Amino acid sequence: MTIAQTSAPVGAPVDALVGAPIASGLTALDRFGRLDRPDLRYTPEVAEATAPIYQKVKHIIPAIEWPALAPTIHAINALKKQRNAVILAHNYMTPDIYHGVADIVGDSLQLAIEATRTDADVIVQCGVHFMAETSKILSPDKTVLIPDMRAGCSLAESITGADVRALRERNPGVPIITYVNTSAEVKAECDICCTSSNALQVVESFGVDRVFLVPDKYLAANIGNKTDVEVLVWDGACEVHERFTAKELRDYRSIEPGVKIIAHPECPPDVVAEADFAGSTAHMIDWVKTRKPEKVMMVTECSMADNIASETPGVDYIRPCNLCPHMKRITLDKILDALVEMKEEVVVDPVVAGRARTAVERMINLKI
Repeated sequence: MTIAQTSAPVGAPVDALVGAPIASGLTALDRFGRLDRPDLRYTPEVAEATAPIYQKVKHIIPAIEWPALAPTIHAINALKKQRNAVILAHNYMTPDIYHGVADIVGDSLQLAIEATRTDADVIVQCGVHFMAETSKILSPDKTVLIPDMRAGCSLAESITGADVRALRERNPGVPIITYVNTSAEVKAECDICCTSSNALQVVESFGVDRVFLVPDKYLAANIGNKTDVEVLVWDGACEVHERFTAKELRDYRSIEPGVKIIAHPECPPDVVAEADFAGSTAHMIDWVKTRKPEKVMMVTECSMADNIASETPGVDYIRPCNLCPHMKRITLDKILDALVEMKEEVVVDPVVAGRARTAVERMINLKI
């Protein structure tokens, strides 16, 4: 396994414009206007309207807490209609968001693709910043908001467009594949994107002996273990998934005999080797729904087990609870603020977006 190190910028930079007004100079607030803040009292009407939602989250949210959450959930669902907005929620969102206000749930690329199929004017991205950028890349005519602009990602922030340009200069002719968990400027500098589901097929699609797969060193190493292609690795990682250890999984097996362990491929290779199954968030969910194990441990961000527990009755979830601090910046209150005040808007320079879109579409158009 070869790990590439960061180097000085090479060539003219390609920069994404984050949170800047569009070319007209008008912000989302200018274009849509501010709405009055809704009444957030817990009335009998709110209780009745949100009762079906509570049935989905009662396994994780105590009844005593529901009156504090229900008015905000009810208000957000009403504001979505006023704004002609759609809320995208990643699998790692908390259950009150995932089950309470989301219109589309899934992994990052799945969300962005599904958003292109709606007639919404506004996309509210409940996830981290690179996800909002990807939504803007694929839906350039829509207004994209993220409830907290500080919701970043240790993996996406481990590499820049300048780093990719340096890799090209030092490794001429070697294809550079980027995981979708990267910024728009990184996507713009790479040949093609991949997901954790299709990374192996993308790596092998070039028909060459060597490729770069950036930035996740563990995903790249796990893919490298499955192919004869030499997969060159960048030194980036997800701070949630790299905390898991193989010893931890063995300890859980001794404590919980019969538990099935499924892991995300962003985990270290020895963790993946210890698991009964490894796959993307979508594949992990499908595995549980299909296999219906008596006990399962999902080696990924903690909230995902909370979210699918209501959809898989009879399955006992053993939770090794590693939370993503960036995902947890997104809250119901911030989603409400985003819809009332039309903030925070995510904007990507059109040139960068066009080049990044090409990398994403090359992946989507692969017959894999």
